[in-house]
Amino acid sequence: MVSITVSPARPSSLTRGLPITLELPETATVADVKAAVAKKLPKFYTARQKLSFKGKREALSDETILTAAGLSEAGELTVKDLGPQMAWQTVFIWEYLGPLIIHSVIYWLPNIFYGGPVQRSLLQKYVYGMAMLHFLKREYETLFVHRFSNGTMPLYGLFRNCAHYWILSGVALAYAAYGPTYAATSPYIRGTIRSNPTFLWSCIALWTFAELSNGRTHSILRDLRPAGTKERRIPYGYGFNLVTCPNYTFELLAWAAISVMTGSYASYAFLIAAVYIQTVWAMKKHRNYKKEFGDKYPKSRKVIFPFIF
Repeated sequence: MVSITVSPARPSSLTRGLPITLELPETATVADVKAAVAKKLPKFYTARQKLSFKGKREALSDETILTAAGLSEAGELTVKDLGPQMAWQTVFIWEYLGPLIIHSVIYWLPNIFYGGPVQRSLLQKYVYGMAMLHFLKREYETLFVHRFSNGTMPLYGLFRNCAHYWILSGVALAYAAYGPTYAATSPYIRGTIRSNPTFLWSCIALWTFAELSNGRTHSILRDLRPAGTKERRIPYGYGFNLVTCPNYTFELLAWAAISVMTGSYASYAFLIAAVYIQTVWAMKKHRNYKKEFGDKYPKSRKVIFPFIF
């Protein structure tokens, strides 16, 4: 048996009753410690807990076996309250639901937003269809494709993530794209390349390729992790032989197609923000892969942009 004392890293209403001493088998993991704490303090559920060695700030992973971490007979851990948590799947559902509603309301109710009817151009019809299909695809993937390595995230992250999608790819893009500037009678559209079916269908073809490719990379990532596990393996195949995060690459390409198609400042603003955010995410994943797999990870792979970065 291993005797573990769990103390609060910082006092809070949920950590009242700590410290406690737990007697656990030698095969016990950090996840078992969290479960034992939650059993004694039911409101302090496992997703809210961050366990660390006393005097250390680094979180211990749930899979860590206590004896392997150096707690052979007795030891002390501190637990931090991470605050209210929400399932990642729920966060994603809310993220993508916002633009679906916002685009539909602005597209179908022009009198409210523009003070009168808007004669829809082909470009506006196509952009609306592309936006709907993109976010419906993301909702489908959230429900039936993605396997999340982290079960939850802090509740405040929901508002941050939703703001990104709801404001930039929701309100800003929809209001700009479905207004009089892009109407069939607008000089910005009429007689220009943005009323040319060849140009429009070329953009749609690029967007379709990017969306299907993005979906393919998500399927590869899903198949890497058996259900109910957090196992990590090196991905290979479609796009992954060139970059660490081709799913981000293809998503950016899809939004680039919409930006070129519309020439909208709002679309380009969302694209620039997405490039920055997803590049930061990709760099972090690239570093983690190299740290975890070392020399086994392909040295020729770029981070997010093939042959460049």
